[in-house]
This record gives sequence, structure tokens and C-alpha cells, in this order.
Amino acid sequence: MSARTTPQTLPPPQPSGAIETRSIDYVPEAERHGKVWQQGPFWFLGNFQPFTVAIGLIGPGLGLSLVWSIAAGVLGILFGTFFMAFHASQGPWLGLPQMIQSRAQFGYRGVVVALAGTLFTFLGFNVVDTVIIDGGMKGIFGWNATVVGLVITVIAALLAIYGHDWLHRAFRVLFWLSLPLWIVLTIAVVSGHAGGKPATHGGFTLVVFMIQFTAAASYNITYAPYVSDYSRYLPRRTSTLRIVASVFWGASGSAIWLIALGAWMASRLGSTDPLIGIRDAGDHVLSGFGGVLAVLTVLALVATMGLNAYSAMLTVLTGVASVRDFHPTRRARIITIVVLAAVWAVIGIWMITNMSAALNNALLIMLYLLAPWTAVNLIDYFFVRRGHYAVTHLFRPDGIYGAWAWRGLVAYFAGLLSSVPFAVLSFYTGSAAKALSGVDISFAVSMVVAGGVYWMLTRSLDVTAEEPAVAESEQALAAGSAA
Repeated sequence: MSARTTPQTLPPPQPSGAIETRSIDYVPEAERHGKVWQQGPFWFLGNFQPFTVAIGLIGPGLGLSLVWSIAAGVLGILFGTFFMAFHASQGPWLGLPQMIQSRAQFGYRGVVVALAGTLFTFLGFNVVDTVIIDGGMKGIFGWNATVVGLVITVIAALLAIYGHDWLHRAFRVLFWLSLPLWIVLTIAVVSGHAGGKPATHGGFTLVVFMIQFTAAASYNITYAPYVSDYSRYLPRRTSTLRIVASVFWGASGSAIWLIALGAWMASRLGSTDPLIGIRDAGDHVLSGFGGVLAVLTVLALVATMGLNAYSAMLTVLTGVASVRDFHPTRRARIITIVVLAAVWAVIGIWMITNMSAALNNALLIMLYLLAPWTAVNLIDYFFVRRGHYAVTHLFRPDGIYGAWAWRGLVAYFAGLLSSVPFAVLSFYTGSAAKALSGVDISFAVSMVVAGGVYWMLTRSLDVTAEEPAVAESEQALAAGSAA
């Protein structure tokens, strides 16, 4: 194994406040810090922003009643977060970014297949986030959309460049600043002091209910490739139950809250833009309050854009390292983030103007790409290898996981292909979906197929043969941590 790809021989930790040294490499136990409870507020803030409100606008905008829109949103969030939260336990135990760990299922080089889906997700979120912020700030304050788009891109890129600890700090500050204001607005909505009028239309149709459910489910399932990136600095013996519970309540609590408020804004205020809806509701409480809340909400979304950019950088570096001998330096991370920022800024500022269509299509495509991946990854971690991995071999093309792991690749593509007949997009409806009157259940089909195929194929996998490599890896990592 090349010394350049050995996890424990990479640079030592950075001084406080500097650009993070670690990227796709292993985090030694001596560098682990943070507390499990902090994961809850972190992921709470990750969904405590206008993108979440925008998801709540979907159902009422298509004629679904307020009650049914909230019900679909709640059920979708609970479904998606269930799978997302379990990925969080992998970070502390393995000390790796999520997609490096996926080499065990797809192979050292084969992981590039899954990386394509995750990179689309990270960039897709930032494109839609840019459209939401540009349109909202122009509608509320008349600010130039291009200038706004460029400023938020720079801020998000800087957060991603400085990395893990700076993202956690920013999220903690914004959590405590945002929480009181959202509580005030929610009390006003419940007590009837946030304006609005009773809806004169809206009912129940299964198709629209499933559209709202799928959008909500995809929202947190698409966070699955992120989670270990932000839990990998926790101590290795972190309780699986505690971290899963912390991430679950954080990511689901804020999402349910703001999706419900978004549905109310669409039903009672006729809102079609999340930031303008926030402004209108807030200004009914107190003149100027809506503008303050909108700006603070934008800051939370910009921080989340930094989160997306950071994980996108890890994805790109993992991809490069999977096809060539590559040392992930600080210079490489900075260049990668700058290029990614340029891509999402160009698309979000100048190429996409329809926020609703962009949001719907982006969420669905993300879900189609990531649902089979999450099924394969979780089946492998919890039921096949049960958390026992040779971490050092994840950095070797000639390691026990191979360059191309055919079982994971076959299962992933089986899940992906099985979803096509059930898919429903603005530009395509599958034959099975047509037979179901336009109801989209593709994500459930692909997860069942991918997980089932992987489970059956791994029946022939002798995981006991990997035990010597796992033991050797543990010794090497322990020696490296002590060095």
C-alpha cells in the first residue's frame, strides 16, 4: 500500500481556526471531538430554512388541502429520516466520509457509480437554493438577483473551504438565533395573528398526496450521503442508538415544523415563494419582523449550501482518488470547491428561473439515484458486515474489497432500473406509474429491489475471510493514532 494513501500517515490536525486538514482520509481517535447531542441541533438547522418551507408549498399548490398536505409531509419526512439517521452511526465507528465507506459495497473504483448520484444531489441542492434566495430577496427587498447569488456563493464556498468545525460553529449560532423567531411566528399562526384567510378550495387526491409524500421523503433520504461526513469526528465508541436518535429528531423535527408552516402559507396566504410567504406572515405579527426572519432564514440556507459544497468536495476528491494515485491536499480542496461554486452559481443565477419546477424535478431525480444506494449501504453495514470493515483496505485498489465490487453494482443498477417504470417527472411518466394513475412509488420499489438483490448476492460472500484484514487494519490504525 502506497504511503500516500495510508490513512494514518496523512498530515496532522490543523490549529484551531485554520482550514481543515482532513478530507477523505481517516480521522484518528486522538482527533475526535464533539458531543452526540450537538448532532441534533446541527441537523435541525440544516432543515430550518426556506427550502423546507418550499416543500410545504407543493401539496396546496396542486390542490391538496392543508390537513392532507401536512399529513403527507409528516409521513414523508418520518420515512426518509428513518433511513438517513442510521447512516450517522457509520461516521464515529469508521472515522470516514460516507462515500469512502461505500467502497466496501461498490469497490475502490466502482464507487464512482454512486458518486455520480451524490454529486448531482449536492450540486442540485445548491442550484435550487440559489434560485430560492435570489427570487426571494428580489421579491422582498428588490435586491439584484445576480449580486445576491454571487455573495451567497462566496460565503457558502468559504464555509466549505474552512470545513467541518466551522460548519458546526455556524450551524450552532444560527440555530439559537433562528429558534426564538420561528417560535414567535408559529404562535402567531396558531393564534390567528399571522394573517391569512380560510381556504376556499382543496381536497384529497392520492396522486397529489403521493407527490407531497415523495417530495418530503426524498428531502431527508437525499441527506443520507452527508451524515457520516459530519459525525466522523465523534469518539469511536459513540452509542449507535444515541446518535441515530439525535440525528433523527433534529432532521425530522425542523422539517415537519416548516413543511407544515409552508403548507399553511400556501393554503391561507396563497404563497408560491417561500421567502415571500415568510415575509408576509411575519409582517402580520409585527412590521418588519417578516423581513428579519427572511434574512435570518436565508443565512441558515447559505450555511446549508456550505454543507452541500463540503460534501460535494469530498465526493469529487473520492472520485479522483478512485481512478488515480492522488494526495488530497488543502490546495486540492480549495480548487475543487471554487470550481463547484462556479458551476452551481452559473446554473442557479443565469440558467434556471422556475423555482417550483426545478425543486420538484431535482428532488425526484435525487431520490431515484440515491434510494438504491442507501438500501445497499445500510444492508451491508447492519446485516452483512455488521460494521466490521478493514478501513486501510478502503484506501487500496488491491484491497479485500476489490476495484469493482460486482455485488453492489449489480444491486444498485437493478434498483435503479426497477424504478424507471414507476417514475413520474414533469417530462416523463413510466408505464407502471400510468397504470397507477400517476402515483409515484419508484423509490420504494428501487429500495426493495436493490436491498433484496444485494442481500441475496451476499449470501455467497464469506465475510469471515475478511477478519484477518480487519484485525490488521485495526492494529495499523491504533499504531497510527498513537504515533
